Amino acid sequence: MAYTSVLPVHRLDRSIEYVKDRAKTTKSAGSLEEAIDYALNREKTEQTIFEDAIGCTCENAYVDMVKTKEHFHKKEGVQGYHLVQSFAEGEVSPELAHLIGQELAEQLLKGQYEVVITTHLNTKHYHNHLVWNSVSMVDGRKYHSNAKSYFTEVRQISDQLCRKYGLSVIQTNQGKAMHYAQWKAEAEGKPTWRTAIRMDIRDAIGVSFSWSQFVKEMEKRGYTWKLNRKYPSLKTPGMERYIRLRSLGKGYGEAEIREKILRPKIQQVYGNTQMQFPRRKLTGLQRLYYSYLYQMGVFPKKPKRIPYAVRSDIRRLEKRISQMEFLQKEEITTREELAAYRKPLEEQVLSLMKERRELYRKEPGGMRIQEINGELKELRKKIRLSQQIEKQSLEMEERLRQAKEQEEVQEMSGKQRREAEWNR
Repeated sequence: MAYTSVLPVHRLDRSIEYVKDRAKTTKSAGSLEEAIDYALNREKTEQTIFEDAIGCTCENAYVDMVKTKEHFHKKEGVQGYHLVQSFAEGEVSPELAHLIGQELAEQLLKGQYEVVITTHLNTKHYHNHLVWNSVSMVDGRKYHSNAKSYFTEVRQISDQLCRKYGLSVIQTNQGKAMHYAQWKAEAEGKPTWRTAIRMDIRDAIGVSFSWSQFVKEMEKRGYTWKLNRKYPSLKTPGMERYIRLRSLGKGYGEAEIREKILRPKIQQVYGNTQMQFPRRKLTGLQRLYYSYLYQMGVFPKKPKRIPYAVRSDIRRLEKRISQMEFLQKEEITTREELAAYRKPLEEQVLSLMKERRELYRKEPGGMRIQEINGELKELRKKIRLSQQIEKQSLEMEERLRQAKEQEEVQEMSGKQRREAEWNR
């Protein structure tokens, strides 16, 4: 199965830089240089063997494309196109994915446009990036992309190649594309469910002393099992298909669960992070996060029930824990301190970008540019994290408020019910 999308590239004057947000990149690449640079990101391709080009070289792709535009006097308008072809998890090897990308480029562009083909291996879904010039190197004609050409050319060729190599094909109504987020969620098997299942498994392990007891504990939580097979699988009432325990990740296979059941019942550990009750009094954002994680059932001491308002945020559990660790590590307790933490980082980003612009003109292939890219990546990661905490902490406050209201309503209804029974 391969999901494809074609993105126009409009500007040439922006500096070549890593795209800091992949979700945004797949929606609108900012420039031809940027699209090429992203496609050639070595951290994602892992090996040079998964980089190829037609009509140009990978190293000088941007320069070659600009020369073609200048030769035919067509430097205006759309500068190029960025195609993303993503495969379902585990369906292809890196070699096959790259081969399909090469054949897609050959059949789609017919050797008329310079194109860079790379295969990124940085996610579970191997995916190809094709970035090509909008101007033909053969006759100067411009490539045009629209909804009709997407289905009659790009999608059709991609599907044919998938069938050729025995891969599944996305089934959608002709002329109606599936949004990438929707496709990815389906391809990953609903990660929100998986996070909740992992939590329930950890809870069940904590109160079980045998495999059979563990199975029953999961059944109490609404799960059904398929045990008469090599790999046990389970599902909740809201799931359409059973999933294997081992597919939940390291530590969730049958043998690993059996081993954990036999361990002494000591303090629960979440992944590699041991969440303990704090020894000092927490304030501000740290207190907020601690209360939120408590309501989510992360700590050994748990609430009577996880409020619905909080449980609906379960898909972000890993993120909430990492945010709490960040606040504690940086000793940040207020949103004002978050802003103060972020300010020097943003200044460093501006300074490094200025330095890099100078290097692009003087030493375009220098090692310092790669070093700056690495530094920018880490700085932007920290800035993004602080911005997320600032925004999402407000959402958490609202969820806790809703949880408190729900608890009060439940207590009131319980009190009224008891009074009614007493008066009978």
